[in-house]
Amino acid sequence: MMTSDEVRSAFLKFFEGKDHKVIPSSSLIPQGDPTLLLTTAGMVQIKPYFLGEAVPPNPRLASCQKCFRMTDIDSVGDTTHCTFFEMLGNFSVGDYFKKEAIAWAWEFVTKELELPPERLRITIYLDDDEAFNIWRGIGIPENMISRMDAKDNFWGPAGNSGPCGPCSEIHYDFGADNGCGKPDCGPGCSCGRFVEIWNLVFTQYNQNKDGKRNPLPRPNIDTGMGLERVASIMQGKRSIYQTDLFVPLLDRIAGISGKKYGVSEETDRAIRVIAEHSRGITFLIGDGVVPGNDGRGYVLRRLLRRTSIFGRRLGLEKPFLSEMAKVVIGKMGKAYPEISKRQDFILKVIEMEEARFQQTLNTGLELIEEILGKNGEKKVISGKDAFKLYDTYGFPAELTEEIATSRGFTVDLDAFEKEMAKQREKARASHKFEWADSAIAGLKDKLKCEATNFVGYDSLKKKASIRALLIDSESAGTLGDGQEGGLVLDNTPFYGEIGGQLGDTGEIIGSSGHFQVTNTVHGPAGIVIHQGKVNEGILTVGEDVEAMVDAERRFDIARNHTATHLLQYALRKVLGEHVQQRGSMVAPDRLRFDFSHLTLLSEKELKEIQYIINAEVRRNHPVYAEELNYRQALDEGATALFGEKYGDTVRVLKIGKPPVSMELCGGTHVSATGEIGYFLIVSESSVGAGLRRIEAITGREAENYIDRQFTELNRIARIVAAPVDEVPGKVTGLVEELEAEKCRTLALERELSKQAVNALLNQVEIIKGVNILAGKVDNARPQMMREMGDMLRDKLKSG
Repeated sequence: MMTSDEVRSAFLKFFEGKDHKVIPSSSLIPQGDPTLLLTTAGMVQIKPYFLGEAVPPNPRLASCQKCFRMTDIDSVGDTTHCTFFEMLGNFSVGDYFKKEAIAWAWEFVTKELELPPERLRITIYLDDDEAFNIWRGIGIPENMISRMDAKDNFWGPAGNSGPCGPCSEIHYDFGADNGCGKPDCGPGCSCGRFVEIWNLVFTQYNQNKDGKRNPLPRPNIDTGMGLERVASIMQGKRSIYQTDLFVPLLDRIAGISGKKYGVSEETDRAIRVIAEHSRGITFLIGDGVVPGNDGRGYVLRRLLRRTSIFGRRLGLEKPFLSEMAKVVIGKMGKAYPEISKRQDFILKVIEMEEARFQQTLNTGLELIEEILGKNGEKKVISGKDAFKLYDTYGFPAELTEEIATSRGFTVDLDAFEKEMAKQREKARASHKFEWADSAIAGLKDKLKCEATNFVGYDSLKKKASIRALLIDSESAGTLGDGQEGGLVLDNTPFYGEIGGQLGDTGEIIGSSGHFQVTNTVHGPAGIVIHQGKVNEGILTVGEDVEAMVDAERRFDIARNHTATHLLQYALRKVLGEHVQQRGSMVAPDRLRFDFSHLTLLSEKELKEIQYIINAEVRRNHPVYAEELNYRQALDEGATALFGEKYGDTVRVLKIGKPPVSMELCGGTHVSATGEIGYFLIVSESSVGAGLRRIEAITGREAENYIDRQFTELNRIARIVAAPVDEVPGKVTGLVEELEAEKCRTLALERELSKQAVNALLNQVEIIKGVNILAGKVDNARPQMMREMGDMLRDKLKSG
């Protein structure tokens, strides 16, 4: 018997004894790998070492990596499959290869774990005779080794490109009594007798995006052993849910729901799914994922809502998931301290999302029942109905499908996708594109230009040659007086709009013409297009000109851009490490910064953020850029935008020595933080679930803003005849007086209304049994007339 903690510790200690460096688990969000949505294997953080993009801390590495895969979500609830799992792995970066990997794997499972050799079966790739001979060499009988095809014994890559290679697996045999009894039953049989516990990948190739494989200069070893499966074997259990990793979770959900585990298979599966999903939900949020409508956010939202649906099957109509997360954190917080550190954030995200879903769940479930009843004969939910459930009630199509399947229905997913496509098309049609967006489309072939050489980091003025001219998106030989168009130079100091920073303005002057630049954009293939108008004369392709950026405007933009870097630093310091940039806009007069966070920022938090930034401004830190290898930059702690594709060499913008901020950034900045002058937050708001926005100003605009505020304050001080520092008290007193006067006026009007009503009632005549009142009221406000009407109606009853 070994606990899961003991298995984890034994594995890492064993490979530490084989000269491996034990490295901590990386985040479930793969940093800097846009080919992957989430970390799906232990080798994800090793991939840059295999590709030679970075130097490993040691050629031999070992880890216990937290992983997440959605591919097995429909199988969750059986004895072995998970969305979240722990992967034990040992890695060789160009050091040892098959011989050592196989020998050490066999030593660990038979000596350290003391698994009976006769219970173990080996699989290899079809033509991997080298692996076959090594296994035979350590004493494995030939009939205990199976050759399998690429589906089972060729691994990778993680994503659509990267390292890959043949593999060899170790399977555990639960015995003939637990199998199908067929003569050919073996590893790969679906009867459940055999379970894979360790996959040894011999990484020999790098696969390109087109599927072509090239041999790696030095082959590598990448292994993966599922902790949950090994724990079940070591604890003598047939199911991972009977291990110490899951029993506390099963007990808690059984306690919350009042349902006993082990009585009904339908109830048992719901309990198992909730227990399993609770782990994934906790760890995803702990690593900074927040619920959303796409990407990682959608994965988390789907998991949360799927768990809520299974909770309903247990009769749980009130939120319960935060209780499950507490159990996960209590059980696994020691091995993964980040979830203990971020417990408050994790619980808050769960509570908010679960409450949001609960509001629409009842209505959505009622609608599903209505749809099922309507389609009782066809047993099909249409794509239109599935889309309505998604669009109006937040039901992912997969959830609708799961509910429908449990009732013997299917969902027309093809028609659902067509409805989704229609919605996306509507969104595109409603979007207003500027000239810049339409003008640069399809220009690559028309311009036939090389990429523009940008020199604007060091200079705002540059002699250059005109490479191309554009009129209405078409190439032109000349651009004359009064004409609007685009201009492409061989070299330019103008920054083209990209990455949230607005493009430069200024002027381009030739010997026979003057071009006023009103905007600069990035076109295709690195071409920078200067947009504007010829003020006088004529410009010709091939002509030499001088390009001059509007320096004051550029400096205003630079102040705001550097301030966004300090803002991200301050937000993470005040709110927590979960804060991630989700977008930004840097203009000369303001900056806008969107970031992941759940709740409204308090006045205290905003003041603290502003104080931290201005403290760093006053320290006058140097601001400087360095070009580094991408992996080196990340290893040094540079922040990258998740999902952004970067090249091998990146520009890292650093603030301070040692840096208080390091970000991958191609924008323009001040040379020292003191040049920002002053940073002032002007607004904070929500722009979506789990997404906040701060707008702020710096430098000249901050000075103008403060000047306007003080001018207004002094004007008010003169009006109320009080010194500036006494204005708040004086205004409060005046407001209270006005409110009191308003109350007195209303009371008087009500009394006058009563008197007027009584006078009118004396004028009521009864004609043929009907009360008739005709009268005139002078000097009454509309509100007073409404009140009198109500009084008369109440007194007359009918009339």
